[in-house]
Amino acid sequence: MQAPLIDRRKFIRMGLITAAATVIPCNALASVYESASDVRELHFYNLYTYEDLKITYWREGWYIPEALSDINHIFRDIRTGKVKAINKELLDLLFNIRKKINVDAPFQIVSGYRTPQSNAILRKLKKGVAKNSLHMYGKAVDIRVPGFSLRTLRREAKKLELGGVGYYPQAHFVHVDVGEVRYWRG
Repeated sequence: MQAPLIDRRKFIRMGLITAAATVIPCNALASVYESASDVRELHFYNLYTYEDLKITYWREGWYIPEALSDINHIFRDIRTGKVKAINKELLDLLFNIRKKINVDAPFQIVSGYRTPQSNAILRKLKKGVAKNSLHMYGKAVDIRVPGFSLRTLRREAKKLELGGVGYYPQAHFVHVDVGEVRYWRG
């Protein structure tokens, strides 16, 4: 009689490993921004509404819906009050920037989500506002960090090569988005 190819213990062990693999959160596997950290926290301050939000938005492989809702609110269009879901990749980009610059101060939001109407108003008032701005899709934010150099903030965002980085030293902010990798000075 021929010996079995696999014994009972190996069979059970393989079954347990297979079962465990099926319960790993999909967004943890799919994220290109994977971090060794089990927790992702961000700190925001809205310059126009004076709201301050320090929040854990991701824990153990999962985005936290209530936290995302709070983030959407602080990023809202300041002209209309309308809220849009902020792209999770943008939040992960900001998390990675925060890790790079290693500063506890909040990201000051100069401009988060914009409705198409608000974007059109800005286009009339200011040179260089994109007609199809990623701000309208929750995929861009204009930021600064108090006590931190804009030049260094721009450099660290560019190093990540995860989207667009615009440098606006006269207006005192850096634009980051999760569109195509590109760089400009405004």
